[in-house]
Amino acid sequence: MGVLNVTPDSFSDGGLYDTLEHAVAHGIAMAVDGADVIDVGGESSRPGAESVSTAVELERVVPVIAALAAAPTLASRGVRISVDTTKPVVATAAVAAGATLINDISASLYEVAAAAGAGWVAMHMQGEPRSMQDDPHYGDVVDEVTSFVLARARQAHDAGVGEVWIDPGIGFGKTIDHNLSLLRHLGDLVEAAAGADCAGVVVGTSRKRFLGLLAAAPSDPTTPAPVEDRLAGSLATAATALTAGVQMVRVHDVAATVQLSRLYGPAA
Repeated sequence: MGVLNVTPDSFSDGGLYDTLEHAVAHGIAMAVDGADVIDVGGESSRPGAESVSTAVELERVVPVIAALAAAPTLASRGVRISVDTTKPVVATAAVAAGATLINDISASLYEVAAAAGAGWVAMHMQGEPRSMQDDPHYGDVVDEVTSFVLARARQAHDAGVGEVWIDPGIGFGKTIDHNLSLLRHLGDLVEAAAGADCAGVVVGTSRKRFLGLLAAAPSDPTTPAPVEDRLAGSLATAATALTAGVQMVRVHDVAATVQLSRLYGPAA
């Protein structure tokens, strides 16, 4: 799943693809690089991010999705389009424009997905983007996250969603230790997803802050390495996910991750 943020303020690529021309060109480039899904988002979910109006989000994502859906490059490669949103109106409009998957960090849009006939990704998040990293706390992060996403998967199946994915929400209301614990137990989550008749597990670690902290200079361990210096951690955690049997990784660096997947992926 290639990340396409059409926003001015996303943590990694904010402002790079906030015109229709640039966004579509990047989506096509990721498809050529081997992405199976292009995930279009019009509202940043980085820690501390402010929400945007439905009108603004619609204006950002719908034209991009429509253009990508009409692009022969995507069609010839069988590349799907997903929409990264928590708003019912945006999700419905995105599916009408050509998206076939709703990537939902709020894990609340299963009825929208059912009505639209789309697939749905249910992600775990403690709190909301604005405050989720203020004080994340769990009794047992693996058990609580797993219980939550499986419960939402059951709700989605009951509502009539035919394609349900679950995502542990790495970096969404979690400390470094929480993230690493979830990564170590991904195999258990994959097994649980299969038992719950899910399409699979999605994991997104790409360029996230905890990787920057793990790559921080020894002389300044509290200052994360810049986003452009997080590729090694992004690839290492993608390899961890793929060797655990995770079926989809959400990434910014598509070409490098596709090469990695040929060595470490479930089909390898």
